[in-house]
Amino acid sequence: MHVAGRIEDYALIGDMQTAALVGRDGAVDWLCLPRFDSHAVFAGLLGTEEHGFWRVGPAHPAGGDPPRADRRRYRGDSLVLESEWDTPRGTVRIIDFMPPRENHPPKLVRIVEGVSGRVRMHSALRMRFSYGWVVPWVHKLDDRTAAVAGPDSVWLDTEVDSYGEDLTTYSDFTVGPGDRVALTISWEASHREPPPLPEPEEALHVAEEFWRDWVETCTYHGPYREAVVRSLITLKALTYAPTGGIVAAPTTSLPEAIGGERNWDYRFTWLRDAAITLSSLLRTGYREEARAWREWLLRAVAGDPENLQIMYGIAGERELSEAELTWLPGYEDSKPVRVGNGAAGQLQLDVYGEVVEALHLGHMTGLARNDYAQLLQLKLIGYLEDHWDEPDEGIWEVRGPRRHFVHSKVMAWVAVDRTVKMIEAGDVDGPVERWRTLRDEIHREVCEKGYDKERNTFTQSYGSRELDASLLLIPQMGFLPPDDKRVIGTIEAIQRELSTEDGFVLRYPTSAEAGPDGEPCENVDGLAGEEGAFLACSFWLADDLAMIGRVDEARKLFEKLLALRNDVGLLAEEWDSANQRQVGNFPQAFSHVPLIDTALRLTASGAYGV
Repeated sequence: MHVAGRIEDYALIGDMQTAALVGRDGAVDWLCLPRFDSHAVFAGLLGTEEHGFWRVGPAHPAGGDPPRADRRRYRGDSLVLESEWDTPRGTVRIIDFMPPRENHPPKLVRIVEGVSGRVRMHSALRMRFSYGWVVPWVHKLDDRTAAVAGPDSVWLDTEVDSYGEDLTTYSDFTVGPGDRVALTISWEASHREPPPLPEPEEALHVAEEFWRDWVETCTYHGPYREAVVRSLITLKALTYAPTGGIVAAPTTSLPEAIGGERNWDYRFTWLRDAAITLSSLLRTGYREEARAWREWLLRAVAGDPENLQIMYGIAGERELSEAELTWLPGYEDSKPVRVGNGAAGQLQLDVYGEVVEALHLGHMTGLARNDYAQLLQLKLIGYLEDHWDEPDEGIWEVRGPRRHFVHSKVMAWVAVDRTVKMIEAGDVDGPVERWRTLRDEIHREVCEKGYDKERNTFTQSYGSRELDASLLLIPQMGFLPPDDKRVIGTIEAIQRELSTEDGFVLRYPTSAEAGPDGEPCENVDGLAGEEGAFLACSFWLADDLAMIGRVDEARKLFEKLLALRNDVGLLAEEWDSANQRQVGNFPQAFSHVPLIDTALRLTASGAYGV
């Protein structure tokens, strides 16, 4: 019986249009075809083996647990995964990858290679369309196995015999030293001709060459290069190549607390996440990705910047209705399983700051001028001019009442500040005096209403005593200098009140807080339960510690965070300190981006271990 592993048991493979998660037991438990946001063909991650999986590994007794790989790694700086099993009869290696496909049908290739001895292998392929809901019609066509249901068809190609039993396709074969056996699945719309026969070895060469060439562009050569490059490859893998959109994660509903309800669909492009991703890519030499994202942004926003959404589909779609998949029991019984995201309609004023910051950084790093991008920036500031003083749902997309979140106001200031600087540099025309006044007004209000003088700390929102880890971005965004006593006080308050026992940082308190009148009010996010330490916030703390001169402490925290990565260098959204495991959607762009940024800062300061 196959069951989903821990979140950190998975490795990512992908073709920059979709992605699969491969477990340590050789099972692909998550794959959406043909796009990141398509229905899953393998949804065992969020249910049971009845909802779809594909396991290839050493044969094992029926009813027993499949053996876990003894070792696995990516082949060099690539997204080609190698897993190895040592068995009593010998050692075997499986090479898993999805070749960059451009305009070709998507393929998942699994090459089984004998290393020593003779190892009996077993493949079990259970395709279930529509997130495990639909059992396809499986039939043979010449030497190919086709699974068809509705608009989808998936084709299995392999040189070994296969047979059907219990609505599953099986293959059994033996490999010896040097033997290589390939198994490939390809997707095609069911009304079209079958996809062309795969060429696995050629596809492997193409995939390795692509990643080798892409990594050569990286300009970072510091002491944390391995972690930085792996994070960059992960971010690239989360980019939807045809449009330049970037998904926050390739999964949905991996819980922020095991068994809880904090389960969301992250297979969309958040402007915030994409903007900070582009910031990291630009800082490490990747201008082409920045140019593609800027073009995606201009298409998504089109002529209606006043109705800017916080997220869009990967091709710029606006309608992201949220629904629950009631037939899926959820990852480790974490319900509900959601698809779509109702937060798309929220007001999050900080997004304007992140978008303008990304456009500004692109301009500062030599991205070719785009007149419409500059016009969009001016229109966004025009909107903020009328709306910056409104309450919103904030960076964490709370589903409680709107508030005047301090981070949102700070990022509104960032948007105005960067635009003023572009006008002052002569790069764009605009009402500079009016916007200087606006910038000063926002700054003054935040310092008056968002700062608790008694405790010497900024607070989550106006009138609140609660803290919020997003306040750590105040010095990083240049709102105040790192040596300002209010900045130092905020950092130290967050360390005291939002840190876990192992030194990592929670986003905010999830228990009920006291309002300005001292009376308790509902949880700020409107949800029950707790969540893990937020990894991005923990990296932000390391950044801030370095900025205020506590560089040794910053380095130690950073290296503790690096140690949380799984064996192939990947991070989910959060860390469950009580159970010592990763939680949340995986791998998470919002965790890998600040890893890169903190590595750059520590390298620049010389604060790294030997």
